[in-house]
Amino acid sequence: MNRTDTYDAEDVRNPDFLALGMGATNMVAMLWTVAMGHRAVGVDMRGEPSLGVHWNIREELYHHLGHIDQLMEERYGEDRLPRRGNGTILRLAESLYRPDWPAGPVATDELISGFTDTRIGGVVHHTEFIDDRWKDGAPNRIITLVDAPEAPDKPDATRIGRNMVEVLDSPSTFQTGAFQLLMLLRRYLELIEEQDLERGLQPRVRLFTNHRVAEDGWIERPDGSKQILIEELRQLDFRGKFHRVRAPGTDLIDLGVPKLFMIAQGFTSADADRLGFKQEDVCVDHNDGKGPVVAQADYLAGLMGVLVDGRLRRRIASEFDEEGNEYWVRQIAVGHEGDPAVGWVLVQVPDFKVFDPIEAGQVPPGTDRESVEYYAAYRHMLRDYYLEQVSAILEMPKQKLERTAMTYGPKLFSLVERIGADALVAPNGVVAGDSFGNGHFLTSGGAMTGMIGHASRVLGYWEARKAGVGHDDAIRELADGIYSDTRSWLHVSATEFSQALPINFGAERIEKIVTATGSDTTARATTVEATRRLRHSLIPLDPSDWLRPVLTAGRMHAMDLPPLEPTHPAARTNVQVGE
Repeated sequence: MNRTDTYDAEDVRNPDFLALGMGATNMVAMLWTVAMGHRAVGVDMRGEPSLGVHWNIREELYHHLGHIDQLMEERYGEDRLPRRGNGTILRLAESLYRPDWPAGPVATDELISGFTDTRIGGVVHHTEFIDDRWKDGAPNRIITLVDAPEAPDKPDATRIGRNMVEVLDSPSTFQTGAFQLLMLLRRYLELIEEQDLERGLQPRVRLFTNHRVAEDGWIERPDGSKQILIEELRQLDFRGKFHRVRAPGTDLIDLGVPKLFMIAQGFTSADADRLGFKQEDVCVDHNDGKGPVVAQADYLAGLMGVLVDGRLRRRIASEFDEEGNEYWVRQIAVGHEGDPAVGWVLVQVPDFKVFDPIEAGQVPPGTDRESVEYYAAYRHMLRDYYLEQVSAILEMPKQKLERTAMTYGPKLFSLVERIGADALVAPNGVVAGDSFGNGHFLTSGGAMTGMIGHASRVLGYWEARKAGVGHDDAIRELADGIYSDTRSWLHVSATEFSQALPINFGAERIEKIVTATGSDTTARATTVEATRRLRHSLIPLDPSDWLRPVLTAGRMHAMDLPPLEPTHPAARTNVQVGE
């Protein structure tokens, strides 16, 4: 079990908090638990964090991390706080952002080792919205540049508990690699564990990082609560697919009955399924006369070697099908202050578009869809469309982008909003994070809902218990809070499926966009579900390849982006509808 090959059963049995899945949500929840003086155990089968996306961070996360730092020092004193390699105290908030520390390319382990003082959070300096929707049958462009939020100079605990609708709709202050932030949380927990074990103290934290609940590891007690047994895993890479099997010669590890466990294992969770948890599709009424339809959209994602810098750029544009019907598509470019290797661009695929190599004449009729020729042509079509759209949002010629390095993608994936009916799945357990529900991800709403919302509900649980509230009432409030936070996310992100105005800009900035563009806040886009289903049937989407970067060699664009042109891309080339 790597870090826990040798363990004392008393250190892991009956923990105060058991995290099943150690993504962002559960690791922050573990930190709140320890900061409140309780014992936490974490279980994850993925080993080290590996998520490669870049997150837009709301200011509240900085304040939450700062309050954890404060509670840890007040409870344990400086002597029991984790240390960096240079002997200084490892503080979560300043690792994300400290005004006198530089931004730029950084690995979390470099910061923690003391090799560098480069913070992992970059500041958003540029917030831009491009409205490229056609008007009166002709290309039209309106560019709105809004003031970027000012970064705080220190954590403010009064920002904890803010309404999640306000949090999610507020502008992003920071940007950071998901991997770097996850590594910060993981390393902090590891250092606490190591420190306590070295000093012969009962560990505040125990981590099982290549483990999962055994198939027969859910044991129901007479009161309905769950006793949990886990198994150590060995990961195998078999023909491009990850498979995990029980490590030979290992015994089950009995974690006993945790006071509280939380399942947060990503979009799908076998553990939640075993406990009878179900998600339902979320429907959105676009007011187009078709009634409520499933909230779903397809995107292409890629990581370009382009200096997008501390920038959050959004674009909405018109696409037209063969009959001239207009569809709105959204794009986002996310960078990192001072890092030319971070140019994440997400591009929405219009619902009418099908990447069919046979229909496009890329391969002969009758070509086997399982053949190399078919798949290669399909990948070519994806890349060609993706670079065409990236060119429009970054104002860089497509020919230049074709020679630019890509360390990920483009990958096609589908977003479907889903939510569970109740987060409470056992008298001592809840489901949270994406395992409970998910909304639109375009501005990192899932990560923020989990780390800022769901995780802090665990803080609320411990505060309630400290105040004398019984477990049943406290966990009921916790579950209701998880549901409320996810509903807030769905409410905020609903507009991303059909309306023109972006989320995550803040009310004042949205008002400026409305004024500049004259946007009708009630206008809706066209949707065609049948074509999207056909697109999925051609090459089924593979969610597991999100963890498999495919490097495309090329140049690094380490210069500032070209200025935004005042004219619409189609107007520059005299492209008309239908051509």
